Amino acid sequence: MELAFIPSPSRGVLYLGPTPLRGYAFCIIIGVFVAVWLGNKRWIARGGRAGTVADIAVWAVPFGLVGGRLYHVITDYELYFSEGRDWVDAFKIWEGGLGIWGAIALGALGAWIGCRRRGIPLPAYADAVAPGIAFAQAIGRWGNWFNQELYGKPTDMPWALEITSSSDGRVPGTYHPTFLYESLWCVGVAFLVIWADRRFRLGHGRAFALYVAAYCTGRAWIEYMRVDDAHHILGLRLNVWTAIFVFLLAVTYLVVSAKKRPGREEIVEPGADASGGAADGAEPDDAADKADRPEAAGKDDEAADKAGSDATAEADAAGDEARSGKKT
Repeated sequence: MELAFIPSPSRGVLYLGPTPLRGYAFCIIIGVFVAVWLGNKRWIARGGRAGTVADIAVWAVPFGLVGGRLYHVITDYELYFSEGRDWVDAFKIWEGGLGIWGAIALGALGAWIGCRRRGIPLPAYADAVAPGIAFAQAIGRWGNWFNQELYGKPTDMPWALEITSSSDGRVPGTYHPTFLYESLWCVGVAFLVIWADRRFRLGHGRAFALYVAAYCTGRAWIEYMRVDDAHHILGLRLNVWTAIFVFLLAVTYLVVSAKKRPGREEIVEPGADASGGAADGAEPDDAADKADRPEAAGKDDEAADKAGSDATAEADAAGDEARSGKKT
């Protein structure tokens, strides 16, 4: 008998009058707002305009949702196109089923379109929103809890997840809460990226690449624990192979980018005021730096002394000429 476990909700939808409030969709929406809010703060600190992140998110979010759903439907097509299934269910995104790999891929395409329209470098934008995306994933994973899906192997640990539904092949019992593991991992990834960005002043897409590499590391072992149906290649789930492949791409980008384009972009948004900046490791303006440097202050004092000496010498010369004229 289990002494403790994480209970599952009896249902994944609440009704506000005739309007259904689905837990899965609610978590996705909250995650998007958090990502945009944090991304906006980081973008302003980098020298961009307020509101730019939200404007580009108008492109990135819809593309990301479509990409996430496409990846899920393609990799789990049996759920929608096999005998006895209704293909219309492929459009019911509120019932669960978003693949992060497709969401990031098509979301990046949408962000690129938005950035291009604003004349903004996509890598700089990606760096700004990277921690927010990780937080959004952490929040979004709780949608799986509402739907009683994507859990791990059976366990009797105190933090086991209780599954009560028996639909779609589920077997009631207690299982590893892989949704919780991934949620906590994503929170850690977000804080890692924020710290590394402040410490090493990551630029040119390297903060985003760090987020991708760190997320893939956690996703690989968490995915390995899951027991839901999935395609396998050489004994490993498809998403484990995807995590390994994307991890290698992210690490390669980190190394190559650091060699070819060290440092951080000086200008991220043309025409924007490079103000604020204390947050997230942003440096003060060059003028303020120079004003705080002792050697700069000393040079300014020397220049002032020289100007004063020259003015005194000119006044003395003028006085001598006047006295000479009177004597004549």
